[in-house]
Amino acid sequence: MALRISYCFKGQPREINYANDKFHDIYEAIAAEEGIDLRAYLAMERQIAGLSKKAGDVKDFRDNTFIEYGFSDIKVIKD
Repeated sequence: MALRISYCFKGQPREINYANDKFHDIYEAIAAEEGIDLRAYLAMERQIAGLSKKAGDVKDFRDNTFIEYGFSDIKVIKD
């Protein structure tokens, strides 16, 4: 099944193709498309996942971090 990701980066709407074999998730795909290095983010995400008692902490961290990077309106489009 072909997937596309629609998102806004710093106010500019964008759309890219997405393949599960190339990226772990859609967030890594859009960051790679915009040239953002996620090494520090991924290390912190692993730490939060290991220490957190609440299931939503990792999602909250991810959402807030990607807003800081300039992303918004992230949606998956199934063809």
